Amino acid sequence: MKNIIPVLSVAALFMAACQGGTAKKTQAKIDSTIVTNAETATDSVQCYQYIKNRDTATLSLKNEDNKVTGTLGYNLYEKDKNAGTIAGVVKGDTIIANYTFQSEGQTSVREVAFLKKGDQLVEGFGDVKEIKGETKYKDISKLKFDGSLTFGKIDCK
Repeated sequence: MKNIIPVLSVAALFMAACQGGTAKKTQAKIDSTIVTNAETATDSVQCYQYIKNRDTATLSLKNEDNKVTGTLGYNLYEKDKNAGTIAGVVKGDTIIANYTFQSEGQTSVREVAFLKKGDQLVEGFGDVKEIKGETKYKDISKLKFDGSLTFGKIDCK
């Protein structure tokens, strides 16, 4: 009888330890899932900003199934400020989109392109033509991503 109490005590400790470990693992898994889902939700919209001297531009993008939507605005020194929306596609590391914006009380559409380099988006430039009132690139394969407008990733507001 004297030996049964220590044996039962040890058995009870093992059972408690096993259940505690399972509970800890389950809680860790739940915590991991919560963090992963929170990161996905906050990463669904990414924001970028360009600042140089008196020039600024901001860009926010939502990427779903290789399609992007968002807002874009330019405030370039001694030029008309413009802001609007973009909608386009992601092809590899390049975003090609239509930028629909307001400037001087008029709505315009211009094709824009951005090359992703790490946490930056570099705007591309090239020869353009007008098609049905919209400004489009003549040849997307000849765009120059020279870094003259490089947007750095920022926290969204």
